[in-house]
Order: sequence, then C-alpha cells, then structure tokens
Amino acid sequence: MDFRYDIILGYAPLLGKGVLLTIGLSLLSILIGSLFGLVIGFGRMSGQWLLRVPAKAYIHFFRGTPLYVQILIVHFGAVPLVIGKTNPIVAAIAALSLNCAAYTAEIYRAGIQSIDRGQFEAAYSSGMTKAQTMRHIILPQAVRRMLPAFGNEFVVLIKDSSLVAIIAAPELMYWSNAMRGQYYRVWEPYLAAAFIYLILTYTLSKILARVEARMGARVK
Repeated sequence: MDFRYDIILGYAPLLGKGVLLTIGLSLLSILIGSLFGLVIGFGRMSGQWLLRVPAKAYIHFFRGTPLYVQILIVHFGAVPLVIGKTNPIVAAIAALSLNCAAYTAEIYRAGIQSIDRGQFEAAYSSGMTKAQTMRHIILPQAVRRMLPAFGNEFVVLIKDSSLVAIIAAPELMYWSNAMRGQYYRVWEPYLAAAFIYLILTYTLSKILARVEARMGARVK
C-alpha cells in the first residue's frame, strides 16, 4: 500500500482550519450544554411536576435518539424556524449543546444526590436558604465527584462533533471527506483525521486528569 503524505500536506491548511472549528464547536457546546444541563438537572430533581416532567422528557428524548438524527432535525427544522434560514455552524452548536445538556443534566443529578442528606439538613438548621446551601455546601462537593463523568462527556462530545460534517459544517471531518472525494483515497484522509482526534482527546483527558488530581489534593 502506497501512502501519499503529499495529499495530507496539501490539505494541511484546510485540516488546520477544520481542527480550529472542531475545537471551537466543542468548547462552545460544552459551555452552553453544561449551563443548560444544570437548569435541566434541577428541573429533573424538582418537586414540582410542571418542571420535573418536561425535564425528564427532554433527557429521555436526547439520550434515547441518535445525535445524527438530532443534528438533521435542528439543521433542517429548528434553525430555519427560528432564524428564517439554515446555518450549519449555528445548527452544529445548537444540536451538540442540546445533546450535551441531556447528559450533563444526569451528571448533575447523580452528583448532587450522592451528597449525604444530613448536610442539607445541617445547612438549613443553621439558617441557610436552599440556594445558599446548594451554592456553598452541596455543589462544591458534588463537582469533585462529577469531574470524571464530565471528562468522559467532553471527550465524547469532541468525537461526536465529527457528525456535523453531514450538514457541511467545515470542521475536521468535512475536509477529510473533501480530501477523499478529490483524490479517491481512503487511508490518507481518515487516518489523518483519526490521528488528530486522538491528539485532541488525549490532550483533554490529560488536562482533566490534572484538574481532578488538584481538586482531590485540595480536599485532603
């Protein structure tokens, strides 16, 4: 098998742009999804059924349907409905964020509910409100327990961002497919993409591991 490095080198600038967009899409989606997921998570734990039922339905829908389908629905349906026309970048961020929110909502719920109930009662008895208790007592402890799960979700999201190539968002996989289409070669574009994704996910995993270790050291 002859491996043509010249093809990869020729596409290097475009692959570089694709990597930057992949990182940007992932970071924005993680940020938006985590914030929205916090709201959904609290709704999921709410004693009010008007909040709990829609939150549960949201989580079940986005965790129970393929991200590929969600991207198409958002791109061809939701985005044109909201802004009048479709936009692959907007659709990519929206779809990835909505999907991420469903998973992070469950991470928040599991982390918060893992804290001993006695800590809630002790905080309430000392005169703290529910909001103060959550902010100062519960969430700081829960976040440490949630870090590994968040790390896994973020790594998965970076890999899943490759699916937005289907709606022509010019990220890494889009240009890898363009390379394949131009040269009718498979190994070069896809091995290059796989190697770049590996670097991205490995780097993120190492960063998250160091953050987790530091937070663990602070607890001790």
